[in-house]
Amino acid sequence: MSPAKPSAPRRSTYRHGDLPRALLAAGVELARSGGPDAVVLREATRRAGVVPNAAYRHYASRDELLQAVRSAALSRLAAAIEAELARLRQGTSLADFARASLRAVGTGYLRFALAEPGLFRTAFSVQDALRGAPVPEKAGPGGLNPFQLLGAALDRLVEAGLLPRERRLGAEYLAWSAVHGLALLLIEGPLRSLSPSQQRATGERLLDMVEKGLS
Repeated sequence: MSPAKPSAPRRSTYRHGDLPRALLAAGVELARSGGPDAVVLREATRRAGVVPNAAYRHYASRDELLQAVRSAALSRLAAAIEAELARLRQGTSLADFARASLRAVGTGYLRFALAEPGLFRTAFSVQDALRGAPVPEKAGPGGLNPFQLLGAALDRLVEAGLLPRERRLGAEYLAWSAVHGLALLLIEGPLRSLSPSQQRATGERLLDMVEKGLS
């Protein structure tokens, strides 16, 4: 009876076809725990179980990996906003739905920032164009990125007669600046010591101000 052949050693690294996904997943986890500065290509390759040289076939530099992680963070932010929009009651009036849509966008934005501060900071760590066609990897399940979801909510306000058409141009920048500024104050500024209930109350008041300021 011939001796049994020894089994092949179990592979501890990712196959070539899995490596881009593994590197991105590692980069996302690095960003989640430490923000954009923590996204380091060498550490991502270590977590993926490959030698650093293998990563360069997919990400030529740390900046390329950071861009990919940033896109993933934006996509998750969009998904968080879409989750808030999905909770809206159906059958309400056009005006009520428009108001609720704008508030849902802001609420999803703030909740994501508080729940995922590392990914939130990473999402806005690199300059990017705001206009143009949707970029799939930066969009949520519905195909729109966070900025486009805000624009759609503002368009609903115009359709409902709540936002004068002549005031629609550039309204994204005003609403976004206010909510983004509060998000940063809550996660890394002087408001980070607020209790969860105080955070919610402050967010609600800010969203009230944004809606009134746009009309």
